[in-house]
Amino acid sequence: MGRVVPSALTLATVVLAAACSGSAPPAPTPGQPTPPVEEPAAPNTLTAAERAAGWRLLFDGQSTGGWRGFRLQTMPAGWQSVDGALTRSAAAGDIITIDEFANFELAIEWQIAPGGNSGIMYRVSESADTTFFSGPEMQVLDNAQNPSGGTATSSAGACYDMYAPSADVTHPAGSWNQARVVANGSHIEHWLNGVKVVEYELGSADWLARVQLSMFRGVAGYGRETHGHIALQDHGDRVAYRSIKIRSTP
Repeated sequence: MGRVVPSALTLATVVLAAACSGSAPPAPTPGQPTPPVEEPAAPNTLTAAERAAGWRLLFDGQSTGGWRGFRLQTMPAGWQSVDGALTRSAAAGDIITIDEFANFELAIEWQIAPGGNSGIMYRVSESADTTFFSGPEMQVLDNAQNPSGGTATSSAGACYDMYAPSADVTHPAGSWNQARVVANGSHIEHWLNGVKVVEYELGSADWLARVQLSMFRGVAGYGRETHGHIALQDHGDRVAYRSIKIRSTP
């Protein structure tokens, strides 16, 4: 069928109908100021709205205060503040927040080296031999160049070796990715670059069945802590984290 070219009269009629429809935004009331739109926060800062909502920074972009090595009282030298990011630049081991959290919303940006691997663990206990033997892990990975990217439950955004992400929404290595973890009792969500990629219930029949098929089979304390530290993993690769902020919830 040939292409029909609308006449000027038809176009005018369409424009007039759109202008008269209820879908158009209402005009501002004369004399009323337009409400300001808050700009997104610069890296490692909070907006006024975030502060009012109870968010706080876990990294100020300059110091490593508030963090220490897993089972250490000090911060390993291999983790440093570099160009406004908490960066693993040399062998160091995993690091954890000094504070512990139960129910929370965590927002964090990560940047991984080509082929790199790391992870964000939550509700971590130092009674376990490793951070990931107590706290579930949100995988941080260069899916394109790391072999683990080819296995769904070890790709970026996954609950490591347990739940695969619903989609690969990662940005290329060297780019910043925006991650979010929501922990509300047994309910857990992983978000990556604005997409909810994982959702599960700790202790559910599905969770317990998956544990038996995972590397955590026989790890008594895995995923059972109701509160704990946030941990960042040293997996031998360069990784950087910034805009690390958290809001505790009831």
